[in-house]
Amino acid sequence: MRHRDPAWNPATGAAGAGLPRVAWGKGAFVYDSAGRRYLDGSGGPAVFCLGHGHEEVNAAITRQLERIAHGYRYSFTSDPLEELEALITAAAGPAYGAMVMVSGGSEAVESALKIALQYHSARGEPSRRRFIARRRSWHGNTLGALAVSDFLARRAPFEGALVEASFVPSVNAYRPPAGVAPAALAAHAAAELEAEILALGPARVAAFIFEPVVGAAGGAVPAPPGYAAAVRAVCDRHGVLLIADEVMCGSGRCGSWRALAHDGVEPDLFAIAKGLAGGYLPLGAAVYHRRVAEVIDRVHGGPLTGHTFTGHTAACAAGVAVQTIVRRERLVERVAADGPRLLAALAAELGGIEAVGDIRGRGFFAGIEFVADRATRRPFAPELGLAGRVGRAALAAGLICYPLSGNVDGVQGDAVLIAPPFNATAAELEELVALLGGAVRTALAGLAR
Repeated sequence: MRHRDPAWNPATGAAGAGLPRVAWGKGAFVYDSAGRRYLDGSGGPAVFCLGHGHEEVNAAITRQLERIAHGYRYSFTSDPLEELEALITAAAGPAYGAMVMVSGGSEAVESALKIALQYHSARGEPSRRRFIARRRSWHGNTLGALAVSDFLARRAPFEGALVEASFVPSVNAYRPPAGVAPAALAAHAAAELEAEILALGPARVAAFIFEPVVGAAGGAVPAPPGYAAAVRAVCDRHGVLLIADEVMCGSGRCGSWRALAHDGVEPDLFAIAKGLAGGYLPLGAAVYHRRVAEVIDRVHGGPLTGHTFTGHTAACAAGVAVQTIVRRERLVERVAADGPRLLAALAAELGGIEAVGDIRGRGFFAGIEFVADRATRRPFAPELGLAGRVGRAALAAGLICYPLSGNVDGVQGDAVLIAPPFNATAAELEELVALLGGAVRTALAGLAR
């Protein structure tokens, strides 16, 4: 059976006909119904932190299903829910004992936005309704999360129905504003945020939301040194909450369990999903600081957000199993140690390709940005669809990566994300790098024909 290229648009995330049919997976590998093997080099969209078919996780889910699949959260608590909450607090820090369990990243961000609004209402400041986010950000598919996202292709069909939000420029050391030195970038970007808060009026601003390492909208773009601390100080000066969207970059993906721990910063709220249960069952959480919880609990008795499947018992059991393994096997520490080696290997394989402009990231979250001109950092013309070409060439070679486009300005820009399992072996990482190098060369050769 001939393999067919997937009709997947890296700009919109829309999937069409022609995708292979998944059959099974084990470890870092996925197999389709034709028996073809794929190295899952991106964990789907940075989800599968333990790979596929982990017997311990599967057994934990099975044991829970044999007891009860789900005890409705507003009728019962459960051992898996309470155990997972304890694991999250232990990993995130003692300040983070309050959380709402949901079914995925979009719901986690949506819940964080609602908790922020509820907090300000409980404090007697109901005028604080406006959110500020960054350009070239992606926070999710619900209307609220989409409203604070600057992903043009994914927003366009819904414009006019989105809650109004404000945006400050993206922060990317590879593409700094004209005349801004690298050492001054963090202060410059923090000043832009403060100017926007002052222009709106601090009494109108509820929160600033950002990704510590920008994923699907930027291509693993880390915040520059000092940036997170600087925006934390700006938010504190004006009574604005700081929300970290760690759905993609958190839960250990960047080499610290909280992505912002790398920057020495505690957000008021953060959203997690993806690696929380490793893709074994849908699970996410909006986690918030005790200082936020104290205000909400005192006035309202608890968060006024939740869903039918909040705290889903079997999903929490999956989360407990995944996080227990991550902690026991010290996989976050492994990612922190092996991440620089992965980036170095990518640089060795790809650095000599003229069209590779930047190789960046943290931990097992790496991005490769392609440029038509290295000197000027000019992106390729969007109509060439280079990111999609790389993704298709990789899949044809047996590698799953995450292509994305529009990362420069919403229209221009091509990049791919790499996000292997935390427990990937040295041989698997070596194969990943080699396959990606071949796919990039194949895609670029195709442009010349």
